[in-house]
This record gives sequence, structure tokens and C-alpha cells, in this order.
Amino acid sequence: MKKLLGLVLSAALILGISGCGMNNTTKGAIFGAGGGAAVGAGLGAIFGKGKGAAIGAAIGTVVGGTAGVLIGKKMDKQAKELAQIQGAQVDTVTDTNGLTAIKVTFDGGILFATGKSDLSTNAKNSLTKFAVSLRENPQTNVQIYGHTDNTGSLEVNQRLSKARANSVLNYLMNSGIAGSRMVSDGYDYQFPVASNDTPEGRAQNRRVEVYITANEAMIQAAENGTLQ
Repeated sequence: MKKLLGLVLSAALILGISGCGMNNTTKGAIFGAGGGAAVGAGLGAIFGKGKGAAIGAAIGTVVGGTAGVLIGKKMDKQAKELAQIQGAQVDTVTDTNGLTAIKVTFDGGILFATGKSDLSTNAKNSLTKFAVSLRENPQTNVQIYGHTDNTGSLEVNQRLSKARANSVLNYLMNSGIAGSRMVSDGYDYQFPVASNDTPEGRAQNRRVEVYITANEAMIQAAENGTLQ
């Protein structure tokens, strides 16, 4: 019980820190030194609840504070680059290892027509730029999640959300991103970010979310002090 309470308190502390304006370099030092895999796994479960899966793959070992700083710097740099892409909203989150990760949300109005999973010309242009960033940062893994509004049946929206996520994954693969780095899934309208009672809210819910996390190679390079 004490262990569980400690985990919850640690997670709450880190979640509070993540919202107080610190950059990823500072947060990386705290996450890397403060709790390692145990707290990281707890945070992954918290964030994963809303997406059906934890963010990133747990490596099962404690990541040192210095490594967290280096990974934070790396993620800071990439996040700034991604923020320049039209139609992409870029945020930072924490992965299952307690390290800084990047969340990129592509809203449905840019990616898809209502009820469709075909990528628009604008979407392809945005994803082409996104793929460039992924190629330039090969030591990362990518998780792609599709979401819908609540128009239509659950069965239809489940298929549609998966099709949208797969459309993004396939386009990135065709743009030179290794399929082994990526996974995709769909979560229909289970996790709205806005009200489905208005057209504006439904447009926000028709979205694809992409998570970029440090893979084992990046973590190892950071531990060795060789991450650039």
C-alpha cells in the first residue's frame, strides 16, 4: 500500500512539474533521476488510459538523470521543428520510462473529409514534412492513433479510426520511415477532446495523434553521453 501511495504521489508531483512551464531539458533531469522505471511505468499507465496503450515501450531499467537531460534536449529540438508544420499541434508528454516524449496531433479538418480515411493533398504535404523530421531523428519510435467523432455506429467508427491511423502509417512508410519503428491503432469516439454536440467539437475529435518516444538506441546513447 505504501509503495502504491508513493507511486501515486510521485506521479502527481511529476505531472504537476510537467505543467509548470519547465522545458524538456529540465524535466528530463527530474524524470531521469527521480524514479526510473517504476514511476515511468506508472506515468505510462496514466497517460495510456486515454489512448488504450502506454506511451512508448518500457525498457525495464532506471534511466540516469544525465541521460534524461540529453534526451530532453533532443526532444526539445525536434518539437520546435515539428511545430513549424502546418496543421500540427505539438505537445510534450512523458513516456513509460519517465522520459520526455512528443505528441503531435493532426486535426481531422486537415487530414480527412468527414467519414473518409483518404489523405488530402494538404495532409500529404504535412506528413511529408513530418517524415523528414522522423528520418533525421532515427532513434525514436512512433505510435499512431486514429479517432473519430460520434457520427454513425460504433462499429463503423472503429473501422474508420483504424483506417485513418493506417493511412498515416502507410504514407510515412512510403516516405521512407521503417515500419519496424511504428505501430497504429484506432479508438473510434471513446476519447473525445471536445463536445460532439457541435460541428466545431466534432471536427476536433476527428483527429490523428502521433507519439514520438526515445527508443533503446537513443537511451543507450544518452547513457553513454554520445547522444547528439
